Amino acid sequence: MLIYLTGFMGAGKTTAGKKLATLLGYNFIDLDELIEIETGKNMSQLFESGLPYFREVESLTLKSTSKYTDTVIATGGGSPCFHGNMEWMNQHGVTVYIRMTVGSLFHRLAASKQKRPLIAGKSDVDLMEFILTTLKERLVFYKQAKYIIKGESLDAKELMSLLKEGESQLR
Repeated sequence: MLIYLTGFMGAGKTTAGKKLATLLGYNFIDLDELIEIETGKNMSQLFESGLPYFREVESLTLKSTSKYTDTVIATGGGSPCFHGNMEWMNQHGVTVYIRMTVGSLFHRLAASKQKRPLIAGKSDVDLMEFILTTLKERLVFYKQAKYIIKGESLDAKELMSLLKEGESQLR
């Protein structure tokens, strides 16, 4: 089974994904890291080529994950929102939206702005505006996930139980 973790940047997809993969005995892939490996470029270099280019590369890399089995994949924050990616993930695996409040996202992202090309150099006011606007645009995609869980109190064991329960209902 492929499990795709979605949610806004800073929601904890990578952290939760690693824990979940360990509990399930699955492999773990961070989509951004896979993109960097496959292209030989870091995120900043990819974004220098323009956002449309990055989204195309991201979509192609995401779709290449269909060759894996028993893998948890932490997607980028915008991954579900372009090129029919959310629909594709729902067809090829189980999707989980890690939902967080705007305030929680702000506090997490304010401390790591420089590591993230889309928010690097933004003032706190601009960052809050970016989160509010972008989250509103992306919610329509995030809400298409099979499971929606609260990110602030995320427990990987509870998530594993939820997924295993859902898997048994599918059989």
